[in-house]
Amino acid sequence: MLQNWYRQKPYRSETHTEYSPVTLEQNYTAILGQLGEDVSREGLLDTPKRAAKAMQYLCRGYEQTLEEVTNGALFSSDNSEMVLVKDIELYSLCEHHLLPFIGKAHVAYIPSGKVLGLSKVARIVDMYARRLQIQENLSRQIADAVQQVTGALGVAVVIEAKHMCMMMRGVEKQNSSMITSVMLGEFRENASTRSEFLSLIK
Repeated sequence: MLQNWYRQKPYRSETHTEYSPVTLEQNYTAILGQLGEDVSREGLLDTPKRAAKAMQYLCRGYEQTLEEVTNGALFSSDNSEMVLVKDIELYSLCEHHLLPFIGKAHVAYIPSGKVLGLSKVARIVDMYARRLQIQENLSRQIADAVQQVTGALGVAVVIEAKHMCMMMRGVEKQNSSMITSVMLGEFRENASTRSEFLSLIK
């Protein structure tokens, strides 16, 4: 049975207020002013409005639930072999610096009588990526979500991404990338199953 968070929009604080484009726009105006910019110059006149709209889009995963993105697309199947969706492009924002990290996810599961509609795997990735994140948590959230929805015998998630917070600032290592993995069930317990998955995503 699905847990309550299947229908919830997580990570909302108790003091959360509904999105206000006007308030967010005003905050961006204040930020630009604090940086020493002339917010009345031509190039910046509509920047706060555009930035507010962009941030709303990049964080739209907060307004979605697992129930909404999967939309009941769970189907009976006798297949008990691995299902893999690889090279799923993802874009997220680092919760520490609000800078993007960009990469791809590989998601596999071993069905237990049910398979998930193909596009829904990518939609699950997008829902969690479109929130303020760290890659470690994102990997786990995707794996847990697929497990909860499908009741799979095992779930595997690998994400490889480049982080602008490490490339544009700090140590400024432009060629670095980060790889995270989460293995649940058969993928964690069975070395041959795990090896098959890892060989398929090379």
